[in-house]
Amino acid sequence: MKSLKATGHDFADSAFQLTVLRREVADTLHLPLFHEKMSTAGLFPLAPLEPTVLQINVGKMCNQVCRHCHVDAGPDRKEIMTRETMQLCLNALAQTSIGTVDLTGGAPEMNPDFRWFVEQIHQLGRHIIVRCNLTIIVANKKYYDLPEFFRRHGVEVVSSLPFYNAKTTDRQRGDGVFEDSVQALKMLNAVGYGQEGTGLRLNLVYNPNGAFLPGSQKGLQDQFKRALHKDFGIVFNELYAITNIPVSRYLDYLIESGNYAGYMEKLVTAFNPAAAEGVMCRNTISVSWEGGLYDCDFNQMLDLHVASPVRHIRDFNLATLNQRKVVLNQHCYGCTAGSGSSCGGTTA
Repeated sequence: MKSLKATGHDFADSAFQLTVLRREVADTLHLPLFHEKMSTAGLFPLAPLEPTVLQINVGKMCNQVCRHCHVDAGPDRKEIMTRETMQLCLNALAQTSIGTVDLTGGAPEMNPDFRWFVEQIHQLGRHIIVRCNLTIIVANKKYYDLPEFFRRHGVEVVSSLPFYNAKTTDRQRGDGVFEDSVQALKMLNAVGYGQEGTGLRLNLVYNPNGAFLPGSQKGLQDQFKRALHKDFGIVFNELYAITNIPVSRYLDYLIESGNYAGYMEKLVTAFNPAAAEGVMCRNTISVSWEGGLYDCDFNQMLDLHVASPVRHIRDFNLATLNQRKVVLNQHCYGCTAGSGSSCGGTTA
């Protein structure tokens, strides 16, 4: 399976995605545009809060090609952040009291300067999250020591695992992914991750395999904990239930499978003002592999830059950025439906 970009798919163009989202929502489905829904809830324009997270996408290269990937990542994607841009991120970080740096990709570990970057962030005394797809740990001998590297630097590991069995996981992420993920989780557990009293946090991410919203986060967490411990002796801290956002490959899936209209109607009907107040774009600044600044990772993939004169990490100025308004579009319905959705799970 290749990325949308490699196949020349229309949805490799972010502008085309935005056109489809607006046209389908307003003209075909006759649903309110997202900013109209937010206005009704008294939440438009949406103002940011003081940022607590700098989320940095260090590249789109990945060892997997997942069916629902909003990044359109894969082995054929060669975009990676340079050390020069990483240094600009470090310079910006040093100016602020932002406490958490969230590293994502692609598979962030495939960036050749990934370990150097982690070491530098660690020296600044910031908490580090790595969005690890698990299979990268067992993909090649050079990654086998990642659990120990993470442990030494107090990295919090957040990993996607669509379900606690092979059938569902492999259908979404590829053949053999579940088996490799279990092996990687055992390796993380062996160095203390997820173990009580170690302080080494291992959190899993669940997102639905089809065109439906996730169930109760607490209920899913209990199911995953019971099943993974019973069948494999695996332990972890928390499970985050994340709604699939209609962007990139998941948008393509919805349209190709005939589920787009029904899914968008579900999202709009389930709009929750309480979830909207807690969306991650309010306390997060997202940085692309090129250094561009965005309100969130999804806006980044749709090339919706921050509404600010400061649009690149080289010009980082937190006081100016705090004066912006969050950029919204139709895909934002995904983060505000039901109990809400963010990189840290539910928001309401």
